[in-house]
Amino acid sequence: MTTTQKTLKTCKRGHEYYKSSDCPTCPTCEQERKPETGFLSLLSAPARRALENNGITSLQQLSNVSEKDILKFHGMGPASLPKLRAALEAEGLSFKN
Repeated sequence: MTTTQKTLKTCKRGHEYYKSSDCPTCPTCEQERKPETGFLSLLSAPARRALENNGITSLQQLSNVSEKDILKFHGMGPASLPKLRAALEAEGLSFKN
């Protein structure tokens, strides 16, 4: 069994963390910027970033995209779809067909 070497990294804000990949995302910074309310607060950090990186920060914007297209976003997985569907339905919205 191979173990991956983790490297100590420091983000721009001074947080230290270990990562085995080249991913520059600081877990501490990511946790600090997680919304406390709203549909984005229900999602994992990669799924939240996937929506934000594609300009989707409101349910109205989300309703203009199909589920098929959402799943094409890097970081978005099928486990997030039920949460997104429920958030849309609570506001009387749905994914684009």
